[in-house]
Amino acid sequence: MADTAVRPETDAPTTVEQREDETSSDPRIDVAVLGRQLLGTWADIRLSSREVAKQPEVQRIDGLSMAEHRERVLGQLHYLVANGHVNRAFPKALGGQDDAGGNIAAFEELVLADPSLQIKSGVQWGLFGAAVLHLGTEYHHETFLPGIMTLDVPGAFAMTETGHGSDVASIATTATYDPDTEEFVIDTPFRGAWKDYLGNAALHGKDAVVFAQLITKGVNHGVHAFYVHLRDDEGVFLDGIGGEDDGLKGGLNGIDNGRLHFSGVRVPRVNLLNRYGDVAADGTYSSPIESPGRRFFTMLGTLVQGRVSLDGAATTASAMALAIAIRYGSERRQFNAASDTEEEVLLDYQRHQRRLLPRLATTYAQVFAHDEFLVKFDAVFSGKADTDDDRQDLETLAAALKPLSTWHALDTLQEAREACGGAGFLAENRLVGLRQDLDIYVTFEGDNNVLLQLVAKRLLTDFSRKFAGADAGALARYVVSQAADRAYHGSGLRRIAQTVSDFGSTARSVKDLRDPDTQRGLLTDRVETMVEEIAGRLRDARKLPKAESAALFNANQNELIEAARAHAELLQWEAFTRGLEQTEHAETKQVLTWLRDLFGLGLLEQHMSWYLIHGRLSPQRAQAVTAYVDRLIARLRPHALDLVDAFGFEPEHLRASIATGAEAERQHEARAYFEAQRASGTAPVPEKSKK
Repeated sequence: MADTAVRPETDAPTTVEQREDETSSDPRIDVAVLGRQLLGTWADIRLSSREVAKQPEVQRIDGLSMAEHRERVLGQLHYLVANGHVNRAFPKALGGQDDAGGNIAAFEELVLADPSLQIKSGVQWGLFGAAVLHLGTEYHHETFLPGIMTLDVPGAFAMTETGHGSDVASIATTATYDPDTEEFVIDTPFRGAWKDYLGNAALHGKDAVVFAQLITKGVNHGVHAFYVHLRDDEGVFLDGIGGEDDGLKGGLNGIDNGRLHFSGVRVPRVNLLNRYGDVAADGTYSSPIESPGRRFFTMLGTLVQGRVSLDGAATTASAMALAIAIRYGSERRQFNAASDTEEEVLLDYQRHQRRLLPRLATTYAQVFAHDEFLVKFDAVFSGKADTDDDRQDLETLAAALKPLSTWHALDTLQEAREACGGAGFLAENRLVGLRQDLDIYVTFEGDNNVLLQLVAKRLLTDFSRKFAGADAGALARYVVSQAADRAYHGSGLRRIAQTVSDFGSTARSVKDLRDPDTQRGLLTDRVETMVEEIAGRLRDARKLPKAESAALFNANQNELIEAARAHAELLQWEAFTRGLEQTEHAETKQVLTWLRDLFGLGLLEQHMSWYLIHGRLSPQRAQAVTAYVDRLIARLRPHALDLVDAFGFEPEHLRASIATGAEAERQHEARAYFEAQRASGTAPVPEKSKK
């Protein structure tokens, strides 16, 4: 596709100043080498999984009823088992490979086949199975994992309740220990405590890992996980267990989401997944982690892989959307302002470029950030880097990146759909189906805003440690002085905040904007300043009565979340920059540098009001940001196809006719028709030419 599509040279510099610091005015990307780099650390595993995604047996069929789609996806899970694609994360002693990172990389790619398949497999092996693996001990591994791995025991991950989603610590389901029978009695005491939105719960789940408040000897020891049998071999609920089907959803209808409730359900004491908390026969509770809060977050932290895989799958979905829209935009013609006979290619219009290329830059940033995220995840779960600090860093990284990538996916899919006009609205071109399926990702595994609040709290904690013992006056002096001193002098920002006249030309100001240290400084300064200002306002919150403290925190919640988002954007920019540093092919590196600059300066443009209000950029410099963004977009236009081709999607992955040559054939036919008319002299004469 990239070799035959139109590639107009729209980025030729018009002045010597505009050519400044460019090593080549017409670079060419090494698509194969770049494609390999984008596949990341587990490239071969991703390629193997993409071969699976090419098979018709695992691909979505549009137009199926909900019941048909559910049965098809269940059959696809059996296909994965039969072909050995599900055991990477499990212990070698049970036939697995102990490969946490490779496992996630493989399952992320299943979004290419059908997001319902990716998520249902994640429920079975990434949540249900992983809970047994990471929260259980050897008994649970040997007893329960074999059936989970082979899909003989489809299961549910019963954490979320109708009344408590992201606030897991407050779930109302209870597991009360009875020492007389050495059993836990599980109850959902009211309707809001029903377990809800659970994959595999409506039809296919035989067992579940149920999260409940563990109560023994009259003491609530907080949330723990229990292995519970749900249905008999005929699919009938066992005594005390009931449920409902969640029914038709906005997307992912290949998954049988449902509700579960429990009334006096007894499970053996040994079914407590007791890696982090145990109950003796007499009801005595013990745990290797003394702090209840730390114990709770440690248990939840072992299940972070859901957020990891959502970040990766959302990034892949964004890349798919852009591959479809940019390929279509490179072939589809509309209007003929520049010619009497030839219509313009959509992607030659500046607005079309503005719609798609900045989103492409963000997607590249996410690709590089996700690979680093996955490496960190693998290091923690392989034991190579498994300290408390490592786990906390991983949790923070997950809570930072998953929101941005899932929001970006929805935004990109919608913009790509609109950019493809009516063709984008056809189910056969994938965009509307992907948009529906990805919609839930923003609240899967934690609502995005709640996750960013967790990130903000971590940023505030780190900040408070840095200033432990400082009095209010010292902190206030620091916050006031940082904008005028440290942020400028320490990061070189004083120059960028000056007026254009200090530089003598816009070209020089643009050169400074291209400097990665300047971009890093501006992005870092925004994060630090936001955190410092919020910390200053919240410093006395602990001294206030609980209600007043909560009100003060709530009054700053929006800014907290914005600070966390700024932090996540900085993480993505830094990952992109590190990826750029690893690019060896000079001309590819040059194009990627433009793309990284588009991402970085696009963030400045997006948050320009903050930089202006805080005096970090002058109005003249703000204009320079937008002007250079426009220049970068024009410069990247000839490389747009190569940049999406580097994602490596084959026609069997995209399965969108407008991205696999159909539009090019239509355009060729139309042009040939009109050329033949003109050549034969049979073309009708336009009415206005006769006047």
